Amino acid sequence: MALKDVKSRISSVKNIQKITRAMEMVAAARLRRAEQRIEALRPYAGAIRRMTRQAAEAAGNVPNLPILNEHEAENTVGILLVTGDRGLAGAFNSQIVRAGLRAGAEYEGDGKSTMWFASGRRGVSSLAFRGRETRGAYTGFTDRPAYANAREIAADLMAAYVDGELDRVEIVYNRYVSPLTQEVTRETLLPLQQATILEGGEGLAGRAGGDEDDGADDSGKHALVEYEPDPDAILERLIPSYVEISIFRALLESTASEHGARMTAMRNASENAGEIIKDLTLEFNRERQAAITQEIMEVVAGAESLV
Repeated sequence: MALKDVKSRISSVKNIQKITRAMEMVAAARLRRAEQRIEALRPYAGAIRRMTRQAAEAAGNVPNLPILNEHEAENTVGILLVTGDRGLAGAFNSQIVRAGLRAGAEYEGDGKSTMWFASGRRGVSSLAFRGRETRGAYTGFTDRPAYANAREIAADLMAAYVDGELDRVEIVYNRYVSPLTQEVTRETLLPLQQATILEGGEGLAGRAGGDEDDGADDSGKHALVEYEPDPDAILERLIPSYVEISIFRALLESTASEHGARMTAMRNASENAGEIIKDLTLEFNRERQAAITQEIMEVVAGAESLV
């Protein structure tokens, strides 16, 4: 390879390294903000879950609400994939798509049909590429999701469940553990009796148990609560918030996971670029030394020919 070509490649790789380092710094800043949003959400999410459980206890039997009715047969399963709008985040998006498709294949193998929902352009485009029709596509907000986005998704899912179009709803997302670790999580969202949402909760079916994630001690005696209106009416108001906060938490977890994955991917890219620059610099020095040696040999040969 000519010296000019090697020098050009070194310059190109250095430019790429500058970009990856800048993207790593941006992802790190956004990650910290995403972590703060998750921390701020936890008390509210715990309170919603606690109030929902207490209202269900006060109501006695499961109230006759459409959203709480378990369907007799489980024929159609809705799967919500929570991905990002952008790439350059390692396996962050692809592992969610693979996990969702595996879940769909399991249900289809049992003779059930699947209905697909996706948050993030990567999930929507991946499903379209694989020939899967998307019932709900939600894009343009994955960098900083708002509660209104979760409300929109929850409204579509609850409407499909209440109307009998869906008998079960599952959500697949990356749970944030650390900047280096994101766990693919598959949870049941509806029916609520089987839900595994909100801080690893046991759903309404296990509402008599403790609530270790609420941040409050429920082991002691509860204060006597008088409900006005009746617990059934209050529960009817709380259930949508319960579902919305579950989806919002998954969106925030996914956002933090995306920034962590992108930060790690860009750091690895910067380190790899550094290694390539070292190898190219070594090659450049060798080529230059060989050229200098060749020039010296030509000068000596020319001098000897004059003697």
